[in-house]
Amino acid sequence: MQVLVECLAENALCDPDEIARFYDRCSDLMRELLDGLAEAPDRPRPFPEIEDAIGWPHRRIASVLGGVSHLRHTEFAGRRPYRFQHTRQSASGRWEMWMDCAQASAVRAAQRA
Repeated sequence: MQVLVECLAENALCDPDEIARFYDRCSDLMRELLDGLAEAPDRPRPFPEIEDAIGWPHRRIASVLGGVSHLRHTEFAGRRPYRFQHTRQSASGRWEMWMDCAQASAVRAAQRA
């Protein structure tokens, strides 16, 4: 069983209402990324694997995360509705990201709203 060591765990949004507000306020591309992460909760994946699953070209995630940075910092105190695993702890040796089950559930609820 893999032990997940999250990078800056205190930056993860956990409140479903905050996650819904983030989902509502972010770009279409960021929503698409959140939707893709919600489809595989509790499963850290390197960016290229996530991009392949979404049907995106490689390196788009980095661009999308850069684009949402201002929103994260001005409205959410730098917090995010997803989690990161640093290259030193990840199985792939690359940055990996995922949502936990509660975050994924909040995103799925926001999709329906």
